[in-house]
Amino acid sequence: MTILHDLNVDLHTHSKASDGSLSPSEVMERALSNDVDIVALTDHDTIEGVNEAMQYTEGKNIYFIPGVEISTSWAGVCIHVLGLNINPNDEQLKKSLSKIQDGRYSRAQLMDKDLTDKGFPSVIQDALEFAGGTGQVGRAHFARALIKKELCEDMREVFNKFLIKGKPGFVDHQWPSLKSVMEIIKKSKGLGVIAHPARYRLNYSMLTYLLEEFQELGGVGLEVSTGSHSALDIENFKRITNDFRFEGSRGSDFHCPNESRYDVGKAPYLPDSLLPIWSRWKAERVF
Repeated sequence: MTILHDLNVDLHTHSKASDGSLSPSEVMERALSNDVDIVALTDHDTIEGVNEAMQYTEGKNIYFIPGVEISTSWAGVCIHVLGLNINPNDEQLKKSLSKIQDGRYSRAQLMDKDLTDKGFPSVIQDALEFAGGTGQVGRAHFARALIKKELCEDMREVFNKFLIKGKPGFVDHQWPSLKSVMEIIKKSKGLGVIAHPARYRLNYSMLTYLLEEFQELGGVGLEVSTGSHSALDIENFKRITNDFRFEGSRGSDFHCPNESRYDVGKAPYLPDSLLPIWSRWKAERVF
């Protein structure tokens, strides 16, 4: 490994500000306990937890990257784009994310209606409680609500029986376009990275179209090492990342100690042949 590859980097974590179970400070404490060198908080469609995480890490032996994970609709598929090193004080960013959050609450109401229409109990109040009483409610909150109602035993069972295409509780939602999401990220001085690309199960032609458009719009990286990627996925996307001359990223996609495949800072290391996206920040701090 090079010095940069040897760093423990986690550029994909979630807190209670979106669908995680821990506060931003608790996520950062977990990163410190796991000897993470660089960490980003990337909650879904919100930066509400960034200032708390930034304040918690200030003066500590860890480098904090403000981030966000934004949902976008591309060719009928929901793609998640990480905005890394964004400016959390950018007013346009806040306004844009607020509009997306409004859409999340509308979707939640439709998800609950689909469940009740198919004979299942309403879970939206429990889902909102898991979301902290805000409209920032997502599938993970519904999943926890379904477990609470004893309709499923765990998250794996939930996402086999509910909330996915063709199953109760799934609602096809129109997120912002990839172009508009990339504009949001770039205007806030952030870097665009496609999160967990293997999860979208795109065939080679569709994946190529996505990555070409993403690159044309200013996207710079792919998340190669992440919680939902197998060893084969990592190998495949290592090759694709190099083919497109993208930078590689690493992130646990941590949400909850009992739900996530990897703890903060515990995802597989980035393959040596890839240029780490965190090389962009090496001049800002000597690691």
